Amino acid sequence: MISQEIPFADAAIYRLNDSEALVQSVDFFTPVVDDPYTYGQIAAANALSDLYAVGARPLTALNLVSFPVDCLESDILVKILQGGAERVHAAGAVVAGGHSIEDDEPKYGLSVTGLVDPRKMVTTCGCQPGDQLYLTKPLGTGLLTTALRGEILTETDISDAIIGMTMLNKAAAEVMLAVGVSACTDITGFGFIGHASEMAEASGVGIKVFINDLPAYSQALEMAEMGLVPAGSHRNRDFYSPRLNGHENCDPLSLDLLSDAQTSGGLLIAVAKEKVDVLEEQLTAAAVPVYRVGEVISGASGRLFLAT
Repeated sequence: MISQEIPFADAAIYRLNDSEALVQSVDFFTPVVDDPYTYGQIAAANALSDLYAVGARPLTALNLVSFPVDCLESDILVKILQGGAERVHAAGAVVAGGHSIEDDEPKYGLSVTGLVDPRKMVTTCGCQPGDQLYLTKPLGTGLLTTALRGEILTETDISDAIIGMTMLNKAAAEVMLAVGVSACTDITGFGFIGHASEMAEASGVGIKVFINDLPAYSQALEMAEMGLVPAGSHRNRDFYSPRLNGHENCDPLSLDLLSDAQTSGGLLIAVAKEKVDVLEEQLTAAAVPVYRVGEVISGASGRLFLAT
């Protein structure tokens, strides 16, 4: 068999043989919280998320570091790397090295590699009309971290969001593989609006979003009401709004949540109706949050229909 690339996934996937495909992804960003250890944990969980979205098992990670060595103490970098290593080890993988450069602002992330059985992996193109959509983490991290940077909120105020951002999507991925789902994507920088519409387009279907059922972290909507919407969320809303139906009748704060650029968000899973009960039961048993947020409809490829 000739090795080949496999499209329509959140990570780069290269088939090695009938039973193995190599999965790779990379992500890094500036601090979203003040505590360096927690920042390292969040960055690592975020980088690993693309592997979990396709059902891959992480194997190795390479650190990517930019750090102002003349401005910040080296202990800060040590704590960042320790936080990242903790999440990598929790994923069952190893930190195999990395690369660092001097920069004016700290940046950290990972290049991650894993394996998946191409016969069992989950892509973004398998949605079928009638599938139900489930989300495994609340939304609002962009709003809350913007408020944190603006010193409107403290890390204690957003502790539930921090716990969510550090949580690996490992258990959710294991459940979706065991249940057998139609499609999956993870919700990160393009927000729910972007990742859901991209999955709909890849599958050639539309998606009905239960806009009032979208889960939000505590105080996220309050921050939206104060206008603390990050620039990335504005870009998401501007770019993907042409794909929305029904937005003119929605609460503007709900649209802010829909567009919010997430860090280390949850998985958005499409599952057949007959498997809904077992998916909910197994996610709950694995201590994974589970929220029903929409359903797949036929036609209107790539469009989101907002239902209030």
